[in-house]
Amino acid sequence: MTDQIEINVSTTITEIAREDWDACANPSDERPDDPFVTHRFLLALERSGSVGPGTGWFPRYLIAKAAGDVIAVAPIYAKTHSQGEYVFDHAWAQAYERAGGDYYPKLQIAVPFTPVTGRRLLTRPGFEEIGQAALVQGAVEVAAQNQLSSVHITFCTEGEVEAGKAMGLMHRTGQQFHWDNAGYTDFDAFLDALSSRKRKNIRKERAQAQGFGGEIVQLTGDQIEPHHWDAFWTFYQDTGARKWGSPYLTRAFFDHIHTTMRDDVLMVLALAQGRPIAGALNFIGKDRLYGRYWGCTEHHPCLHFEICYYQAIDYAIAHGLSRVEAGAQGEHKLARGYLPNTTHSLHWIADPGFARAVDDYLVAERAAVDEETEFLTSYGPFKRTDREDDHD
Repeated sequence: MTDQIEINVSTTITEIAREDWDACANPSDERPDDPFVTHRFLLALERSGSVGPGTGWFPRYLIAKAAGDVIAVAPIYAKTHSQGEYVFDHAWAQAYERAGGDYYPKLQIAVPFTPVTGRRLLTRPGFEEIGQAALVQGAVEVAAQNQLSSVHITFCTEGEVEAGKAMGLMHRTGQQFHWDNAGYTDFDAFLDALSSRKRKNIRKERAQAQGFGGEIVQLTGDQIEPHHWDAFWTFYQDTGARKWGSPYLTRAFFDHIHTTMRDDVLMVLALAQGRPIAGALNFIGKDRLYGRYWGCTEHHPCLHFEICYYQAIDYAIAHGLSRVEAGAQGEHKLARGYLPNTTHSLHWIADPGFARAVDDYLVAERAAVDEETEFLTSYGPFKRTDREDDHD
């Protein structure tokens, strides 16, 4: 039936009606599960110049139509590098080019600079199977017609993995650390689920952090004012310069989301005499809190843990959210109640021989990821038996 589907490619999301895009990205009228695939978030990336010319991220959105109606869309980018993806394929690129091929440009189905699990093949309800098939087929055809090396779908859902594997895509796994809400009534209830030693350590860290000489505030919606973004931009620049060499997002991006998405944002700031000295930016989903960026202009013991991890847990418990996703990397999160979770991506490579070699590698890599996840989970901070000494 996919031969009855019309596939179009657009180089700007402004050519796609917000209602059509969000009918696929967020079919309900409620707060979106994943704010990063909404029309307004992707539009902010474009209009701020965070993607497009000079960035190595060139929009090539796919739109699938049936009988003239949009039934599926996907955020796709032609990439001239592998930066800002968090599913690292630099080794693949080097091997491909050593063999005489051009790995770049490639196609990336992803949210730029956002290692957050969510749907990438966005379909209207009732069109899941046909819509996903149309988008995958369309992406592969675009790559083949333009002699591009590969297609990559990163941080996709387990359901999309099963659909993609059935269509011949290769499956890759990775690992992140997430905090899960087991129905805790407050932070102390969460601490009660931990071993005595871990519980004492977190209490000590929170006391150290909160004793920095100022106050910590949580801001969302209209509580966030333009001057807060000025402070956060300073934090973001500092972190970006140290981690990536230069920030991925432009200053204008934060102005755009202030206008269109501040109700979807939780900003946590440390204030010294009313002056922001550190902060973390989170996005609020329907049932999850997504930690995204952190930075500071003053260093204080444990302040990073408090603002990024413990304040996020506080907010999730208070608002009945089931999970906090605190971003990529960081085994240090394990001791703070964030357990390893498997992430997924799908891949298509044009060259058959190279594809076979990558597929063999992915089999071994998946086994290694599973083994590491099991090992790290066993060292988590939670009580192991009811008989464990639980006295503070």
